[in-house]
Amino acid sequence: MPLPSEFTARMSDLLPDFEKFSASYADAPLTGLRANTLKISAEKLKSLVLDIGERVDWCADGFYYDAASFRPGKSPYYHAGLYYIQEPSAMSPAAVMDVLPGHRVLDLCAAPGGKSTQLAAKLAGKGVLAANDVSASRARALLKNIELNGVTNSVITNETPARLAARFAGYFDRILVDAPCSGEGMFRRDPDAMKAWAARKPGACLALQREILHFAAIMLKPGGRLMYSTCTFAPEENELMISEFLSSHADFAGVAISHADYGIEPGIYNEEYTARIWPHRQKGEGHFLAYLQRLEDDKTSNPIRWKLNMTPNPIGQKLESAYLRRNPSEYTDFCDKYLNFTPAPVARHGNSLHMPPDAGLPSLDGLRVLREGLYLGDVLTKRFEPSQAFAISLRSDDVRHCIDFPSDSGDLYRYLKGESFEPSSATATDGWNLVSADGFPIGWAKVSNGRLKNKYPRGWLLN
Repeated sequence: MPLPSEFTARMSDLLPDFEKFSASYADAPLTGLRANTLKISAEKLKSLVLDIGERVDWCADGFYYDAASFRPGKSPYYHAGLYYIQEPSAMSPAAVMDVLPGHRVLDLCAAPGGKSTQLAAKLAGKGVLAANDVSASRARALLKNIELNGVTNSVITNETPARLAARFAGYFDRILVDAPCSGEGMFRRDPDAMKAWAARKPGACLALQREILHFAAIMLKPGGRLMYSTCTFAPEENELMISEFLSSHADFAGVAISHADYGIEPGIYNEEYTARIWPHRQKGEGHFLAYLQRLEDDKTSNPIRWKLNMTPNPIGQKLESAYLRRNPSEYTDFCDKYLNFTPAPVARHGNSLHMPPDAGLPSLDGLRVLREGLYLGDVLTKRFEPSQAFAISLRSDDVRHCIDFPSDSGDLYRYLKGESFEPSSATATDGWNLVSADGFPIGWAKVSNGRLKNKYPRGWLLN
C-alpha cells in the first residue's frame, strides 16, 4: 500500500534523508521479544531460546527474532511468562525510565501491557504498579498479560484519567503516558494503521493528549518523573505537545536522556530531554520519547489543574480491616498441605482472595478495578481453588508437589491444550500439583490415582 501523499509531503519537508526513510518501508517490519526478568535473566533466556537473535540497542533485556522461522507465542516458555512479545521500539520508554524497586508507578494508557510488564520487572515485586486503560476490552487483555508475567504488586483499573486523578493526586513517583496518537510509526508494521490515519490525522489526537497529560501531572508527586511517548512522527503530537505542556506547567522541566547510551537520537526540538527512533536509522519502528520531572509542589501556579485534587478516603482503611481478618481456613489448609512457605495475610472480596500491594493505596471504592494485587484463588464449599495467577507467581521450589515436563514434551503440549491424561514422562502425586516446563511454573493440575485433571484456563489454551 502506498504511503499517503499528505504524509510523504510533510515527512519530505521534515527529513533531509527522506529518500532513505521512504525506502525503508519496503523492508519487513522488525519483530522482538523481551525477557521477563521477574522470572529469568536475559542471558539465561538467550541460552534457552536459541531462535532469538541480537540484543535491542535501547533495551538490555530485549532481542530481535526472525518471524519467518520462529513463532514465540507457541513456545511453552511464553506460557510460563519468560518473555513478552513486543515491537522493539516499544521497549524504549520503560527502558529509559529510571524506575527503582519500591517506587509507585503508573502506566496510564497501559493496554495491552508490554510497557507495564517491563515497568513491573524494574520494580522487582516492590512498590506498586498501577496499570490503567480506558477501554474495557483492552483492560482485560492488559490484565491477562500482567498475570501471565507473574506480576504480584499491580492494580489494574479501567478508568478515565480524570477519575484516577481525583484519588491519586501527588501519589506516583513515576508515570508513563504512552499517548493515543495518529500511529504514523506503525505504517510499516500494520497497514490498518495507515487506513486509520486517513480518518485520524495528527490534529485529531491533540485534545486527548493534552487532557491525559493534564491529569497525569496532577498524579505525579514533587520530584517525580513523567515519560511521554508516542508511535508517531508528527511534531505537533511530540515535541510541540511537550513545549506546550511545559509552557503551562512551570513546576515541570525536562530530564536529560543519554541518547548515545541507548542508541537513539535526540528529538527535533528540545533535544536534551526528547528522543526519536527512525525506521531508516535505527532497528525499530517510529517512536518518540520525552522525559520530564515535577520540580516542586506549587499549587498556586495553575489553580485550574488542582480542582480535581480531592481528598481521598483514609488511606488503606479498607485494606487494614481486611488484613486484620484471619485467613480463611480453606486457604490455610491448602497452604499447609501444598506450599513450602507461609503466605502473608490476604484480603477477601466475596469468595476471592487477594494479596494487595503494600503501598499505602488510597481507597479504590467506586473505581472500576479489575485486579488489586495478586489474585490467589477462590474459597468454595470447604475447599480453596488456586488461581492461574497464583501458579505463575510461584517458583517450583515453593510447592510440595510439582510435575515438571521438558519443554519439548508431548505431555506438556497436551497440558497446554487443556487435556486430562496420565503423564508418561513425570511422576504425579495425588492432590494439587504445580505444572512446570523445564522448572518454570506454567499452571495447576489436580491429580487423582495418577491421572492429571487439567486446570489450565480455557482463555490461555495453546491453539
